Order: sequence, then structure tokens, then C-alpha cells
Amino acid sequence: MRITGVIVQRELVAYFATPVATVFIVIFLALQGALTFNLGNFFDRGQADLVSFFNFVPWVLLLLVPAITMRLWAEERRQGTIELLLTLPITPAQAVLGKFLAAWGFCTIALALTFPFVITVNILGNPDNGVIAAGYVGALLVAGAFLSVGAAISAATKNQVIAFVVAVAVCFTFSVASYPIVTEFLSKNTPLLAELARRISIFDRFLNFVRGVITLRDIIYFSSFIGFWLFLNTVIIEARKAD
Repeated sequence: MRITGVIVQRELVAYFATPVATVFIVIFLALQGALTFNLGNFFDRGQADLVSFFNFVPWVLLLLVPAITMRLWAEERRQGTIELLLTLPITPAQAVLGKFLAAWGFCTIALALTFPFVITVNILGNPDNGVIAAGYVGALLVAGAFLSVGAAISAATKNQVIAFVVAVAVCFTFSVASYPIVTEFLSKNTPLLAELARRISIFDRFLNFVRGVITLRDIIYFSSFIGFWLFLNTVIIEARKAD
């Protein structure tokens, strides 16, 4: 774990050593503020909660998280530094986990900086802070899921633009898998696929957290989802290392 911790520290420092961190956080906070208070009709609803905030969080993360992950491995491969990284006394699994945890920690910081939203609803009324906390847990898990997908795709290409576009497409597919327009189409052809689509939907799982319901089933889902993509990421890096 010490080696993984070193990689996490290295990656986090790299984020804040460039304008990437500032740009991401500013855009994230600006988008969430505009969507929550304007498009989400926060004040018109007359309710002291953060439902409108959490309704938009997955969509904002869907666009911004791939922007973080597209450089995780693609940039290393483009610059040729991936070979140097993998010649160090670390395993590909440690490198993959370290980079993922650093990116997840960065997203955690971005979400933590939305604390003024929580303060605002507490000033305006008496919200259920337990429900709000559950929503934040869900948002963090969604960010982790998107990060794991983006990291695996970044490892498969040198082109950051391709990594970004493919990651958005894949994350979008998993997000809207349970939408009626998707399930109805699948039901007409293969009912089994429609049921599978409902089960793998990220947004459906996230909505449980927004309602304040944290279940072991949802935790297992996100853990398995993240674990699968990190495993795939490791396999890709192992293959590249063998080349």
C-alpha cells in the first residue's frame, strides 16, 4: 500500500501543478450552481433539500470525469513515460489503483467544495441531512464508476480525444440503460436484454442514494462495477507491458 500511496501523491500533485485542477473545479462548481438554482428551480420549489442538485450531478460528472481520465494513461503512452513507470518496482495493478485513487480523491475534493449548497439549504429550512449525506455518497460512487471506465479506455489508446469520446459514450450507455425508451426497444426484441439493462443502470442505483436509501446491493453493484473496469485496466496495461 505504501507504493500505491506514493503513486496517489504523485498524481494528485500533478493535478494541482497544472491548470487542470482549477479549470475542472471551477467548471464543476459553476455548472452545478447554475443547474441547481436556475434550471433546477431551487427557490421556486419551496423545499429545503438538494434534490435538484443531485438530479444534475451525474450528468455533469458524465462530461467532466472523462476529461480527467483521458490523460491518465493516454498521455503516459504518448510521451513514452509509461515504459519508465512500469520499469519501477511496482506492479501494473498498483499503478492502476494508484492513478484511480488519485483521480477519485480529486473528484472527492471537487464534491466537498460544494458544501455551500448544504449550508444554504440548512439556512433556508430544516433539511434531512442524512438524505443529503447519502446523496453525496452516491455521487462519489458514480464518480468512481465513471473514473474506472475512463481510466480503462485511456489505457487502450494514445489519443486523448478518442479516450474522452469513447469514455463519455460508454458511461452514457450505462447511465441511461434503464430509461423507458431503451428498455421498451429492447423488450420488443430481446426481453432478457431489457431486464439486463435495468440491472446495470448506474442512474437507477444512484437514485436510491438520492432518496436516502443505502443498501448493500447497491454498494456491491458499484464495487463490482469499479472492480471490473480496474481489472480490465490492469489487463490492458499488462498487455502493453508485454509488447
